[in-house]
Amino acid sequence: MSNQRRDHLECSWNRAARSACRFGAGLVLAAGSFGAVLQAAQAQSLPLIRDTEIERLLSDYSRPIFEAAGLGSGRVTIRIVRSRVFNAFVIDGRNIYIHTGAIMQSDTPNQIIGVIAHEAGHIAGGDLAALRARIQRDQTKLLLMRILGIGAAIATGTGAAVAAGDDLVLRSMLAERRAQEAAADQRGLQYLNLTQQSGRGMLETFERFQRQEYISDRYKDPFVRSHPVATNRLALLRDKVQKSRHYGRRDSPKLQLRHDMMRAKLSGYLESPSTVFNRYPKRDQSLPAKYARTIATFFRGGRNGLQASLNAVGELIRLNPKYPYFYELRADFLHRSGRAAEAVDDLRRALRLDPNASLIKIRLASALLASGKKGVTKDVIQMMTRAIRQDERYGDGKPRAYRVLGQAYYRAGRLPESYAATAEAYFLAGNIKQARVFAKRAQPGLRKNSPTWRRMDEIATFKPRT
Repeated sequence: MSNQRRDHLECSWNRAARSACRFGAGLVLAAGSFGAVLQAAQAQSLPLIRDTEIERLLSDYSRPIFEAAGLGSGRVTIRIVRSRVFNAFVIDGRNIYIHTGAIMQSDTPNQIIGVIAHEAGHIAGGDLAALRARIQRDQTKLLLMRILGIGAAIATGTGAAVAAGDDLVLRSMLAERRAQEAAADQRGLQYLNLTQQSGRGMLETFERFQRQEYISDRYKDPFVRSHPVATNRLALLRDKVQKSRHYGRRDSPKLQLRHDMMRAKLSGYLESPSTVFNRYPKRDQSLPAKYARTIATFFRGGRNGLQASLNAVGELIRLNPKYPYFYELRADFLHRSGRAAEAVDDLRRALRLDPNASLIKIRLASALLASGKKGVTKDVIQMMTRAIRQDERYGDGKPRAYRVLGQAYYRAGRLPESYAATAEAYFLAGNIKQARVFAKRAQPGLRKNSPTWRRMDEIATFKPRT
């Protein structure tokens, strides 16, 4: 899939991503289940996507869980990782990462809610901090064992002592990790009970992966490698889930529809058109199926592809004229097709229906600039400034906003501010070299010691950790 196609599901990927992925894979191969100890900066290098419709739903899923876990008031953010595999993980106390594969493979909202509850259990229990501390202690212990082992190996002529030391430490760490997983289950189930939701979805997820426990790590799903499913752990979870008075509670039809719409959107944007049409055949006349096929129609292209997709969006809007994301979708098709001026009205309609959608504001500002209309620069600068402040929890969502802001300042002839905004965009995207270049360009034209000047000085002198 082209980068252009992924733009609607706002993507964030920087040059450190590949090394971060290799680092995580190395831990998995070495320890079996320690991919979750990636540093926060490395996790931010993952291919994250942003989408208002999807984030709204995941926020609705997680909000009551976080409140029950004592993690309310915006302390924890759900981040979406573009990956086909089923996985979810935490690496600190501020973020839960969920793969698009987990969302697309989940049949019900309750299954994803169960995953969120489990990961919230890790955060509330301080598991990652404990695991990092344990690894640091065991690294020292392992070093001593290796020193002793090397001495024994010299004396005996074998390396058995070295291997024994490694195995002893690894077994101890795995045992602690399994204990953390079981504790996270119980905490997650407690949050579900407190919010009067069933634990069935959590149970279904772990039952689904139990059969992978005994196959080679090479073929295991990443979720299994980072969430080992011991038989006794699953039996305990099953017993408590089935005894809960909320076990039989089902997701509401309205919530299920929103879940299916989210899955359809991801399929439309992330899978090939042929896959989408196979997954959502024409005989399926449900709204999610029409949603997915509409997106796939546009990306299939052809002589009448644009008009066919615009007609399909028009039908979606007719079916639900108050759904903001249908207008956003039509605007996306128009903008991609070089008709940015025509996209503006749809984006304004979407914003009227969802006034707090900062990502849609960014898209509107970009369309206004691309439209070539006169007199829009001042509005774009104000719009982007507000959007950046509003979306401050999502550092990965700001680079495009800063790029658009930089373009607007450039058109207004305000070059120092343009360079400063561009420096911020590069910095947040992880391109430190280019960020320094633009920060140094910006400084001479800024008032010395002003907030923006000081921020540019920080970027110009920034030294990443090695």
